[in-house]
Amino acid sequence: MQNMLRSLHLAAAAGLAALVCGPAVAQGAAVPFGANPIPIEDFAREPAISSVSMSLEGDRLVALVHSPGSNGEWRGLASWDLNNLSAGPVITPGNDRMRFFGIQATKRGKVFARGRSEFVGAGAGTCGLEGGGSGATRTFVDALYATDVTLRDIDLAFQGRRSLTAEGAFCAQFQSSGAVVSAQGFDPDNILVERVNAQRTDTILVQQNLRTGATRNIGSAEGGLLDAKGMRYLTRVDLDTRGGENWVYYEIFNTRTNRWEKHPELEYKIRERVALDIAGWDEATGNFYVVTDKFSDLAQLWIYNPFEKKFEDGPAFAHPRFSVAGVRQGSRASDWNQLLGVTYAGDVFRTFWVDPDLDAIQKGLEQRHPGMIVTLLNWTDSRNRVLFSTESAASPPTYYILDDKSRELRIGSERPWIKSETLADTELVYYPARDGLEIPAFLTLPGGWKKGDARLPVIVLPHGGPWARDFGGWDSSGWVPFLTSRGYAVLQPQYRGTEGFGQRLWKAGDQEWGQKMQDDKDDGARWLVSEGIADANRMAIFGYSYGGFAAYAATVRENGPFRCAIAGAGVASLELFRTRVSQGRINRQVQGWTITGMDPMDNVAKANIPLLSFHGDGDVRVPIGQAENFHRALVAAGKKSEFVTIPGMWHSLPWWPQQQRLSLSAIEEFLANDCQMGGAMTGLAS
Repeated sequence: MQNMLRSLHLAAAAGLAALVCGPAVAQGAAVPFGANPIPIEDFAREPAISSVSMSLEGDRLVALVHSPGSNGEWRGLASWDLNNLSAGPVITPGNDRMRFFGIQATKRGKVFARGRSEFVGAGAGTCGLEGGGSGATRTFVDALYATDVTLRDIDLAFQGRRSLTAEGAFCAQFQSSGAVVSAQGFDPDNILVERVNAQRTDTILVQQNLRTGATRNIGSAEGGLLDAKGMRYLTRVDLDTRGGENWVYYEIFNTRTNRWEKHPELEYKIRERVALDIAGWDEATGNFYVVTDKFSDLAQLWIYNPFEKKFEDGPAFAHPRFSVAGVRQGSRASDWNQLLGVTYAGDVFRTFWVDPDLDAIQKGLEQRHPGMIVTLLNWTDSRNRVLFSTESAASPPTYYILDDKSRELRIGSERPWIKSETLADTELVYYPARDGLEIPAFLTLPGGWKKGDARLPVIVLPHGGPWARDFGGWDSSGWVPFLTSRGYAVLQPQYRGTEGFGQRLWKAGDQEWGQKMQDDKDDGARWLVSEGIADANRMAIFGYSYGGFAAYAATVRENGPFRCAIAGAGVASLELFRTRVSQGRINRQVQGWTITGMDPMDNVAKANIPLLSFHGDGDVRVPIGQAENFHRALVAAGKKSEFVTIPGMWHSLPWWPQQQRLSLSAIEEFLANDCQMGGAMTGLAS
């Protein structure tokens, strides 16, 4: 198997590089750029279908759909009989108090759903909710619910009988008691769950029989890699201190001696930020699949022998441009724990299938859906029924069932009301920073635009994190297609400090906030001008979270290329952010020391372009005071600044339709009026 991977990975890598680095292709007939903007409502309302999942037996499909009578304001639960699709789904409506945002089918007709509700009051810190602290907190709570394919009776999952203190009873209102960790596809009746007590003081592993309801306590949840057949954890990670340095070390359960053992080959200094993930286990040999960048700039897949405590010679799978993300192993009776494929993070997450049957299915579907990203989501044991999706930057995800490897049944599109002719695909490009470092970026142009056409207004859209990265495909936030349908070109720079494109790019962002990290955004904008794409007089920067910091930094940066900035949920005080991140000795060594550079709050007097800030008053990750304080300081200094509060909005997706309407409307109006970028109705292509 290892030799097969080695012999094939270069061919696969070359094919992927050609795919993601090729020219962007417009979808459909050309239209005047920005002349037919997609309405805000089309991005704001909930998807028509999402979170699609198929049971292990392949007889039922579940999803979230528009709740009847809600006009797309919230989602309900839906269940289909795949042997009688013409009968349509059974639907249980959601409501505006407990909104569903996820659903999963397992087996024996059992279904689990996740819901979210707003919470304002004291006790968030005690209960372990995000944004916990003293006094009243506005935040949200998530809960896991159990039901069956009839969707009639919906109860909190894995509650069991517990003796609760008064404090525990209070917290139990807001907390799910666990999660499904393995559907145990080789077993027709049982699943494995992690059950958490109400005070969140410990987590235990429990096997639950879906037929009888009986439970079996396996023991304390160790974390790490789980052997779902042996019902035990095989790995765990911990920290220790040696020679004044904090080290990360792994322990592996020796299946021959039944003892936990330390492994020096899997240790590293925490300050070095090595990526090392034990992603899978080969039951036949006892070897582990390890994704790591310990031996290279990019993460690779290595085989690790725990009995000899050493890696095999050379990586089992490596890509010349992208990092390996993980492995896909069999979860059904016929292929349990077998290595089926290797995933890697290119323009999107892609899988190099080792399994010939799945590889043939993947290639056949790609031929049927040219130009689309095809993702195999689930399949039956016989693989005669496959759930898959297609998408692109111009086309929202659409879900299908493939029956008997030949007949396709279209289930539905997330946003069927969006017409893709005004959109184009996203292209992965590379441009040089001023110091020569190569910066990857995702470039999306208005549908129909081609080289030689009139130069475009540009939005530079840096991602959050900053230890994160963007991907191609459909943008779930809606920001990219929202902007490109209005005639803007959108560049998403994977600036230094970005993860996933190698250690060199990632670590180049250390202590460069607002400095070289900011140069990368400016250099991307200027590169678009040199390429004949951008109008140098109509460029703006818009970012969220860390991207909001980048927008604040651009506001006070002298001689920048942007005529305005938009900051969503941004960090304005570098010192405050470093303090929050550095709480605890470990956090200081991992990330806190890297957060140094130019602080926007210290440079308000240098502000030279208009700024729009929007921020949710339910955001507890980046408190709204960050935006309020920066806005007040700008106004006091006589600078141009607008501020919009988004009621109830928390930091991360999913956001509610009314929150999306407010933020998108503010962005559209600011770009057209205060920023004078043109706007869809005032001749963007002129």
